[in-house]
This record gives sequence, C-alpha cells and structure tokens, in this order.
Amino acid sequence: MSAQLKPALSEKDHIRGSKKPQLTIVEYGDFQCPYCGDAEPIVEEIMDQFGEAIAFSFRNFPLKDVHEFAFDAAIAAEAASQQGKYWEMHDLLFANQSRLDRDSLLNMAEKIGLDLQRFKNAVQDEKLTEKIESDFESGARSGVNGTPTFFVNGARFDGGAADLYALIKENTGLG
Repeated sequence: MSAQLKPALSEKDHIRGSKKPQLTIVEYGDFQCPYCGDAEPIVEEIMDQFGEAIAFSFRNFPLKDVHEFAFDAAIAAEAASQQGKYWEMHDLLFANQSRLDRDSLLNMAEKIGLDLQRFKNAVQDEKLTEKIESDFESGARSGVNGTPTFFVNGARFDGGAADLYALIKENTGLG
C-alpha cells in the first residue's frame, strides 16, 4: 500500500483548479529544486488540459541543506498569498530558479504588483515560518523523502510529472 497524504487537503492549502475535482493532486516541492523546476511545465500542461477536473495544491518542502534559497523562496510565496498573489509568485519563483536571493525576491514581489512594505513585513511574520515547517512536517509524515513528490487523491504517486500526466490522460477519460 502506498503512503497516504497527512493531513488531507483543507482550506489551509493553496489550491487551484476545480472546486469539485475528479482528482486532487498535491505536490511537495522546493522552489530551488531543479527536478521541481523540470516538473513545473508538465504540471502547467496538466492544469491547462485537465484543470476543470483537477484540484492542484503545492506544499512547501524546502530542502534547506541542499538549496540555500529554498526556504526564503517559500516564505516569499506565502507572503504573496497574504495579498492574494500566491500562484503568481509560485510561477515566478519557478521561472527564475537561478535567482532566488532576497533582492530578486523583492523584485519579483514588485513585478507581480505587491505592496512592497506589506511584503517586507510579511516575510518577517513567524506564522509564515510555522506554515512552511508544518507543510514540511506533513510531508515527512506522508513519506516524502525528496522533491517533487506527488499525491493523487491522497495516495503517494511513485513517478514523476510526466508519468502523472500519462496516468491522468489514460485513466480519467479526460484525454
């Protein structure tokens, strides 16, 4: 039996796509991870083709020991969410994986139209650190040991984004 997602999706998660999905996909990822970066265009393709039937969520799993800017990037995404721009920041972070230092994060915040003072205050908010640590702990409890790791309808999917795309296309009648 494959590992199960703990906890299940809730209003605390960032979710895009269908409000009444046939499939839920949760990705545990790291904004600086090159494998997550490689998966991102495939995830976007999945959402473009099947978004009316899928709910997608991204949970933070920053591998701080390997990627020095991963945690700050996760903080930036969570800070952007306070201004309703989580997914815009998420997408920009992946598009700029090689430039995730603090100055670059501020430039991204400005680029997506965030109030920079609110953003600067938000990145200092201990609640955002707690959210990221909670995501990470939920990943560990769910059996995540690398990024990206996907869960489909609550069960760990042992494959990459391309395998996930093939599974959805073959088994949902959506292809």
